Amino acid sequence: MPKMRALFIALMIGWAFVACGTHSQNVSRSTAVVTSSPYLFFGWGNPPDPVAVMKETGIKAFTLAFILSGNGCDPAWDGERPLDGDDAAQIKRIRDAGGDVVVSMGGSAQEGRKLGEVCPNEQALANAYQKVIDAYQLKAIDIDIEKGEFESPEAQDRELGALKILKQRNPELKTIMVFPTERSGPDDLGKRLIRRAHELGANVDVFTIMPFSFGGTDMTRDTISAAEGLVSEIAGTFAIPKKEAYQKAGISSKNGGLEETVRLEDFHNFLDYANGHHLGRFTFWAVNRDRPGDPSHDAGSGIAQRDWDFTRVVARYRATEP
Repeated sequence: MPKMRALFIALMIGWAFVACGTHSQNVSRSTAVVTSSPYLFFGWGNPPDPVAVMKETGIKAFTLAFILSGNGCDPAWDGERPLDGDDAAQIKRIRDAGGDVVVSMGGSAQEGRKLGEVCPNEQALANAYQKVIDAYQLKAIDIDIEKGEFESPEAQDRELGALKILKQRNPELKTIMVFPTERSGPDDLGKRLIRRAHELGANVDVFTIMPFSFGGTDMTRDTISAAEGLVSEIAGTFAIPKKEAYQKAGISSKNGGLEETVRLEDFHNFLDYANGHHLGRFTFWAVNRDRPGDPSHDAGSGIAQRDWDFTRVVARYRATEP
């Protein structure tokens, strides 16, 4: 009888371990969609195989770039590839391998071809984004607002108004707003974006800064300084404790060198910072660059490294409630 009881207890412990492990994996994959999904761009160079990267690094999700205007206020990958083409096949491969995706709209290039610039009003813009959400049954979208669009109050408000509509239509959808920064935090345009998001009730989940191409010299110090400035702005604007503001703040760095050099050591420091404060997002541009190669064409990092070293660091981030 004691042997039977011991066997029963052992079986129950084993079952509980398996159940908890499975649950943990599901939470990690779901959480990673927003918190730790590095950018991957199928539109140029020699894009890596996402499934191979997943297997080698443990990364659970990617942010796929970029949706632009294909024909007026109609979405297309890079403004050219249809929603039901090769990109859809890659998304299926990623999901079949146990991962998921965020889709990014906008970007730094292609001025005048971003949906936020082309669509005539917030309703039309929301409809364009909804086509992408429906095409891939997305859990999250990323709005990368830069350059002319970022500098236009009308375009900022159009993007925020569209996000408000989308959140009303899709209550479970997570929305991420990505924009440039100064070393001390958001500049006046970034502060306006955060303020207007609050005034309009846009319900943005995570405001994410891009701490690069901003004159950084010590990228750990300057990135954390920018992030702290972002957190303070969010806390003040939304009248919430800093503990909550960290969860609405994110970092989207750039690996390797060109204007500045972001080293692997910096990424480990970013990971410690993100873990210490439970940031809403820690990601980077881009997996395409995460290998030795020429940084001037975003084909490599320009520094000595193994393939996917930076992706491995981001894969270790799993934001949790404090």
